[in-house]
Amino acid sequence: MKFDSTLEARFEAVGNDHLSSSEETPMREDAFKLSEQEKIERIQKHVFEIMHTLGMDMQDDSLKGTPNRVAKMYVQELFGGLDPEKKPSSSKFQNKYKYGEMLVEKNITLYSTCEHHLLPIVGKAHIAYISNGTVVGLSKMNRIVDYFAKRPQVQERLNIQIVRELQKVLGTEDVACVIDAKHLCVNSRGIRDVDSSTVTAEYGGRFKEEGVRREFLDYINLDTNF
Repeated sequence: MKFDSTLEARFEAVGNDHLSSSEETPMREDAFKLSEQEKIERIQKHVFEIMHTLGMDMQDDSLKGTPNRVAKMYVQELFGGLDPEKKPSSSKFQNKYKYGEMLVEKNITLYSTCEHHLLPIVGKAHIAYISNGTVVGLSKMNRIVDYFAKRPQVQERLNIQIVRELQKVLGTEDVACVIDAKHLCVNSRGIRDVDSSTVTAEYGGRFKEEGVRREFLDYINLDTNF
């Protein structure tokens, strides 16, 4: 399959609305002073006030439990990746079979939350690396994506965090990640363009070389839904 030059051009295009100021998720020093339950109780009160302010009858049977459900979802699920204790451990193995070609894990389902509007980001991540003697369990790549996605995010930062973590785990710079995702802050509000998606990429080491990068992009372009 021939490489589509327009595909690579999409990876280079980044809108100003999505730029972030740091590779690290912006966190306060006292971010973990409160326990998980204390955070849930505080958020629950604020969600109640938001819904009450909007005019909702919070005594209605359908709405009574909403503040608690939302608070638990924020702390334990959607933003669980803010807790470093939930960072996945990575099973590493020696590359005893001397596999020296590119390894690609594509179509990793990704759910995150836009930090600008707190609306969902839904898409696919595609990861590749070239071993320098160490390999990682395949499911660990999915878990790393999930961990960094479960926090208020911008897509470019998510790309970088995934690559940096895998570079540390594998002990090599030769790691790449491409993300293609829909942002509901674009699809469901504002311009309400339901068909558009955002594509970002981070290339490390040998993936900065045109030939290696094109090989990777050819692999993930085999999926006609991408």
